[in-house]
Amino acid sequence: MKRIAIEQRKDWQLRVEEKGLLFHHTEEGLYWDERAYYKFTADQIDVLDDATNELHKMCLAAVSHVIEKNRFAELGISPEVAEVIRDSWRREDPSLYDRFDFVYDGINPPKMLEYNADTPTGLQEASISQWFWLEEVFGDKYDQFNSIHEKLLETWNGLRKFIPSNKLHLACVAEHIEDLVTTTYLQDTAEQAGIEAELIFMGDIGFDAEQNRFVDMKNNFIGSLFKLYPWEWLVSDQFGPMALANYKGMLWLEPIWKMILSNKGLLPILWELYPNHENLLPAYFDGPREMTKYVRKPLLSREGANVTIFDGDKETHTPGSYGEEGYIYQGLAEIPCFDGNYPVLGCWVIGGHSAGLGIRESKTLITDNFSRFVPHLFE
Repeated sequence: MKRIAIEQRKDWQLRVEEKGLLFHHTEEGLYWDERAYYKFTADQIDVLDDATNELHKMCLAAVSHVIEKNRFAELGISPEVAEVIRDSWRREDPSLYDRFDFVYDGINPPKMLEYNADTPTGLQEASISQWFWLEEVFGDKYDQFNSIHEKLLETWNGLRKFIPSNKLHLACVAEHIEDLVTTTYLQDTAEQAGIEAELIFMGDIGFDAEQNRFVDMKNNFIGSLFKLYPWEWLVSDQFGPMALANYKGMLWLEPIWKMILSNKGLLPILWELYPNHENLLPAYFDGPREMTKYVRKPLLSREGANVTIFDGDKETHTPGSYGEEGYIYQGLAEIPCFDGNYPVLGCWVIGGHSAGLGIRESKTLITDNFSRFVPHLFE
């Protein structure tokens, strides 16, 4: 695994915007960063592909374990929500996509940092933007770990039988451009798969009390909803009780059972079920135990918020509004450093299968919403 510096394409901003990536800068500077790329061998990609598929199966087994052993309280999930999760899991409500975050140096086995299984973003960048970068810069000289677009079309085709009247609404928060890019890209892929898809903002979803159903701005029934909005937020909102009461009458993407996978409490449960697995880091609910180098993470933290790294006598903390829900303690991963950059590898799961790779790198050990997306390729 190598990080190789390269010149940016001429008019690169226009090129990524034309492909749908409407934001390429953050408040801190570049977000889409093609001044370098990561290079892998085919064998290294096979390692990532195998780890992604195996860990996904392990995570599904962990969901079953939580439900069978009634461990919802450890994840901060209320009994009312737990009952809906049980029903959703029992019905085998379908899923669309997920993203693992790995640490990997190309030599040692990749280590799972967490699983973004409810509202993962960075999808368009990994699927479309970096693929066209590869074609324009290298032609067919190299390949890329990237079948995301094809697998999305295949998965949408499989989901059509669950979508009433073949009409799907896709929702996100209006103020978040990153969420809008991801949701718009998913809308485009759904339409390519022959689904009538309509974008709506979360704040514009209404509830018809007489009909006891959610409606859009035209007062049309929402029978199928992709929502780039965390389940833990939704069940706590004003209309959370309505969502729980109407759960069976709608197709929800992602399904509510993914509240288990998107919770950091998944990490110590995986460590209990698969102790010393080569792709896992030690993780516990009750404290760091024997670990002297570890990370304390809130159960529901996003974008690296409220994370504390304990490295001997040194502590590094990020701000945020999480933590009241409780913490888990995970062994500190040895993130490789390339010229002062720390990459985290996002391995995508589409329709239950490994589908591709997107890399974000930071100047610190904690990946946050200012981290840069850097393309990759392999020989």
